[in-house]
Amino acid sequence: MIEVSHLTKKYGNHVAVDDLSFQVEKGQIYGLLGKNGAGKSTTMNILTGFLGATEGKVTIDGHDIYEEAEEAKKCIGYLPEIPPLYDSMTVWEYLCFVAELKKIPKGERLSQVEEVMELTKVTEYGNRLIANLSKGYKQRVGLAQAVLGYPPILILDEPTVGLDPKQMIEIRELVRSLSQNHTIILSSHILTEVSAICDHILIIANGKLVASDKTENLEMMLDHGESRLELCIKGEEEQIEEAFGDLAGIDAVEIQKDDEGTFCHVLLTVAKEKLGGRDIREEVFFRLSDRKLPIYSMNLVKNSLEDVFLALTEEEGGVKNAGDL
Repeated sequence: MIEVSHLTKKYGNHVAVDDLSFQVEKGQIYGLLGKNGAGKSTTMNILTGFLGATEGKVTIDGHDIYEEAEEAKKCIGYLPEIPPLYDSMTVWEYLCFVAELKKIPKGERLSQVEEVMELTKVTEYGNRLIANLSKGYKQRVGLAQAVLGYPPILILDEPTVGLDPKQMIEIRELVRSLSQNHTIILSSHILTEVSAICDHILIIANGKLVASDKTENLEMMLDHGESRLELCIKGEEEQIEEAFGDLAGIDAVEIQKDDEGTFCHVLLTVAKEKLGGRDIREEVFFRLSDRKLPIYSMNLVKNSLEDVFLALTEEEGGVKNAGDL
């Protein structure tokens, strides 16, 4: 759907986007991540044709964004961080205006406006001035204008910024529903949101692509062949140390007594290659049970997308996938 090849954007001596190359496949939600100033918005503006590149090539559904600009832009619906709304218009007037700008055939305009209003759940606000809408509903109207014309690709820049938790959940669900018929590129600083809804993650640092992989693969990047098990156990440190002393696969045991002296918080570091496919949790349970050491909690610790993001953006490098870290 989208192919970006050796994309570079310079502002004088400052390089905002540095030799960026990636592909976006049909029917998936892509998360575009990076710190402030990393080059995300610049990249999105180039993809949508709002900004020219210094070097490189962008192809949208087979159309060069510069040589076939009109055809390429027809394939894209864009929601910038600040929705391009006119406060003095009603929702209905604004969407009809956008439909005309997008050159939707006259015979289809009214039906399409009604359909996208229903899709984004703003129908009951059709006659209300945009100035009088909440921020959440303004975002919905912004999404509606992006969907008008039913472009195969949607590019959404911070679609939930500034929203309250309820509005964020509603917009997140709306984006998921849109992914059934659109390929989506989503930029967000809310990493839990990206992890929850995106199929593939692109991470940019200092204008360079430092990671491109499926969400679940990125979350395994930092394990280095190890996993960690956190437990809360009622018992004495000596008993717990003895229980794990000769357990195969355990590389390290960290024990910390709580302030009341009743529970021990234990962190086990487990070498995956030594387990031979075994689930260490079963053996841990039976060992502690045999010694009458009650387990109050046991959790397998996983690296979050936030952990991976911080590691990659603090140590800039080349394109990575699971296994490179």
